[in-house]
Amino acid sequence: MKKIIAFAGSNSKQSINKELATYAANQIKNVTVEVLDLNDFELPLYGIDYESEFGIPEKAREFLNKVQLADGLIISFAEHNGAYSAAFKNLFDWMSRIDGKLWNGVPMLLMATSPGARGGATVLEIATNRFPYMGGNVIGSFSFPSFNENFKNGVVVNEELKNDLHKEIKALENAV
Repeated sequence: MKKIIAFAGSNSKQSINKELATYAANQIKNVTVEVLDLNDFELPLYGIDYESEFGIPEKAREFLNKVQLADGLIISFAEHNGAYSAAFKNLFDWMSRIDGKLWNGVPMLLMATSPGARGGATVLEIATNRFPYMGGNVIGSFSFPSFNENFKNGVVVNEELKNDLHKEIKALENAV
C-alpha cells in the first residue's frame, strides 16, 4: 500500500499546521498515513563546526529516510516572520547536508495556514519556489487563511476553501 507522510513545519505542540496536514492526508483514499512531529526529531542548531566535530545527527538521517521512502508528502508550514519556523529550517538544513536533492522527486502538496487572512502565503511561496531545486516534485500548493474561523472540530467549514483544498489533495492523490 502507498504511504503518505504528513507533517507541519512547526514544533508547536498545538500546531494548526499539523492539524491541516493531518486532515489533508486523511482525505486520500487507499494509502497509509504517517504523521510526523518535529518534536520527535530534535536536532542541534546546524553549523559547519558542529557537523565537522560530531557529524550528522541520526535524527536528521531518520527523518530524511522517512521522507525519501514515502509515496507522497504533505507539508504545512508555520510562518515565522515571513519565513520557515526555526525548527523546520534547522531540520531542512541538516537534511540538505545528507542529500542536496533531499525531496527525492516524491510528489508533494505544500500548504500553510495561520490565524490571519494571508494564511502563511509568504512562507508557502518560499517553499514552492525553493523545493524544486532540492528534488521537490510540487504537485500543488494551498494557502489556508483564517484557520480558526475556517477549520472547526477537525473539518473545513468554509465550503469554497474546502472545495479548493480538495482539488489540491486530489491532484496529489492522482500523482501518488
